[in-house]
Amino acid sequence: MSKTTIAALDATEILDSRGRPTLEVFLRTSDGKEVSAQVPSGASTGQSEAHELRDGERIVKAGQAGKLRHAGKGVQQACAHVRGELAQAVLGMDVTEQGAIDHALCAADATPNKARLGANAILGISCAVARAGALVRGQALWEYLAGRRRAVLPLPMVNILSGGLHAREGMEFQDFLAIPHGAESFAQAMEWICDLHRATAAELSAGGVGLSGVADEGGWGPRLATNEAALEVLTRATERAGLRPGEDISFALDVAASHFYLEGRYHLSSEGRACDAGEFIALLTRLARRFPIVSIEDGLEQNAWTDWPALTAALGGTCQIIGDDFLTTNPLRLERAISERAANAVLVKMNQIGTLTETFTVIDRAAAAGWRAVISARSGETEDSFLADLAVASGMAQIKVGSITRSERLTKYNRLLRLEQTAVAAGTIAPWQSAPERLAPSPFAISN
Repeated sequence: MSKTTIAALDATEILDSRGRPTLEVFLRTSDGKEVSAQVPSGASTGQSEAHELRDGERIVKAGQAGKLRHAGKGVQQACAHVRGELAQAVLGMDVTEQGAIDHALCAADATPNKARLGANAILGISCAVARAGALVRGQALWEYLAGRRRAVLPLPMVNILSGGLHAREGMEFQDFLAIPHGAESFAQAMEWICDLHRATAAELSAGGVGLSGVADEGGWGPRLATNEAALEVLTRATERAGLRPGEDISFALDVAASHFYLEGRYHLSSEGRACDAGEFIALLTRLARRFPIVSIEDGLEQNAWTDWPALTAALGGTCQIIGDDFLTTNPLRLERAISERAANAVLVKMNQIGTLTETFTVIDRAAAAGWRAVISARSGETEDSFLADLAVASGMAQIKVGSITRSERLTKYNRLLRLEQTAVAAGTIAPWQSAPERLAPSPFAISN
């Protein structure tokens, strides 16, 4: 049987959900099939992430010397690399050989963080190749990506309130999220989230907090007196929606602590104080005891390796302690964190590492270590639903893609709603309630 190969690659500069350039990669196979993939972009980025190539000063506006296209954020160079050097590296390769293609892309770049040709260019090709492979095999994307992994419909972790870099720093903590683990289905989970999102707006308005719009990921971005006040609002809103805090819906924090860390202290400007690591861990512990918090992401600065084990020791028995900026979907950082018991979960963002093969390396290593992995979108997202299929294929039973008011988020949720009606009903995808044993006896019981 003849193999199907990569016959052509192209790329176009498109806009992400923040109105900033990103790219869409187009792939044509030797038998005439055509697929594409769009690449997300982050605002809250870790220092160890793979390099997102931007044009900077290399390309100026036509006829306007000195004025940069898109303030230097263009990706025309990345698009050119897709058509040029990266295409030369993989043309003629079998589209079902994902690992070999991803290796060839990384070898063509030949830098540790994909800085020369761009992780954004490389990831676009990697995802397009996966789509082509699924098409050739006659499989759904999630089925093709899963391989021998057990496909599981994930539990959503949904942004309700935002601060930090996602909402002009109205609060220091970046996101306050809801996890509807008491729902009996994904459809019911999303219904509860919609009720909660509306109830939160009503609760804020009742408290005299004006709302002029939503933040980067669709959550409300109010200016509140303290970070704790956001959790109080979320608790009251849950009850206003007719739901039970801690039973129907629990809370998650994306602290993004690196963004208010300076000279060894965590600066809570809204509260008029600064904490050292021990004091900040004590603050998070107090919040987790007062509110039904079951997940804390980036609770400390991204390079505070000596402090992360203390945070995990303090809260890891009742909360998943997630590394995002801390781990950046990087196998080497993950391995160190596992050995030092520095967390118990990893946030997985494809564009932090740059290829699907490396992404699954992180997912599979987390699973082997008894860790969680939460499949995550970025603040600069696209209408591509690829991430929903990746979350199902991972078997890790959790997804974090933002709130429910933006189409770039809804395309992922709507994809999962459709999969529940079809593949879950047919028994080919397991619901999160029957996820692997490491999630028992409840979705957030973590063994150390």
